[in-house]
Amino acid sequence: MNEKKKPVGIYEGEPIHLDGYVPSSWDFHHSSLLRGAAWIGMGLILSSMAGFGAAIWGFATYGYGGGLQTQEHGDVIGLIGLIIGLVVPFAGCASIYIGRARYRKYKEATGRVH
Repeated sequence: MNEKKKPVGIYEGEPIHLDGYVPSSWDFHHSSLLRGAAWIGMGLILSSMAGFGAAIWGFATYGYGGGLQTQEHGDVIGLIGLIIGLVVPFAGCASIYIGRARYRKYKEATGRVH
């Protein structure tokens, strides 16, 4: 007789699939795309560009010498923009790291490399 083996889930909570099936990113509970922390982190990294833009604009309009100063507090705007541009990406990376925790746990449990 030819007995068929019943497939079992490797990871706790993983639905049962045939051998060789690789789940898509949107279908599984361990997906980073379903975690709000990962999306917030990506948004923070993108929003850091606004800080760099403010820094460039602030320092450019302040003008050092020659009477070209167009903004009275351009140096303050530039400094605040530079701080935002340098600090916010670290918060974004930390948020993405937190959002991918389930995926790292899944990779460790299953031995997947992708």
